[in-house]
Amino acid sequence: MTEHSYPKTLVIIPALNESESIARVIAQIHEHAAWADIAVINDGSTDATGEIAASCGAIVLNMPYNVGIGAAVQTGFLYAARSGYQVTVQNDGDGQHNPAEIPLLLDELLKGEADVVIGSRYIEDRGYVTPKLRRFGIVILANIISKLTGENITDPTSGFRASNRRALSLCARLYPHDYPEPEAVVMLHRAGLRIREIPVTMNPRYGGQSSITPLRSGYYMVKVILAILIGMLRRPAVVDGP
Repeated sequence: MTEHSYPKTLVIIPALNESESIARVIAQIHEHAAWADIAVINDGSTDATGEIAASCGAIVLNMPYNVGIGAAVQTGFLYAARSGYQVTVQNDGDGQHNPAEIPLLLDELLKGEADVVIGSRYIEDRGYVTPKLRRFGIVILANIISKLTGENITDPTSGFRASNRRALSLCARLYPHDYPEPEAVVMLHRAGLRIREIPVTMNPRYGGQSSITPLRSGYYMVKVILAILIGMLRRPAVVDGP
């Protein structure tokens, strides 16, 4: 697909203190997805993340304080919905997601067989190493979500995703704040939206530290499973539009 055939696209980057990596991430998106606009959601950073992103040509949405990744990403969806974007791509600001693979997500999305396409680290072995305790938790979480949705989900915690207009409009109205990636998979499925995974290659962080340490992984997985089960008790979300 040529650059001119892609619909109006917004790349959403939630960022908290990513001054070491944000310029490189934006440069790679400009290189590999030049047709797309970039919105950096500066989530209460105490470093120069926002200033660097603005100097690199990104739209910068500054949160008044650290609201968390779920609310930050929903802010990006709100901006996309109100600004007439047809497609969004979620891309982390730490360099783990490879912007060269954004066209792969969009090409799969634009086949019309899915409303959300997730880039998975685990469909193929491409050398990405996950700490053993965290990997064990992800396998359990993936099995639970696969059973709840009837879909074969291998990487429910991946934040590398492309969404069409129906999905982004729903996420602008309703988006999980506590454990957004896995909870959103269940929410989207229950709303009748179609989810697909494709294999992608993920990289080590360019800089900074992950907030999820090996010791926190088990605690995180227990809480997210409880959050998903509680969410199953709520009425499914309703999608606007055809």
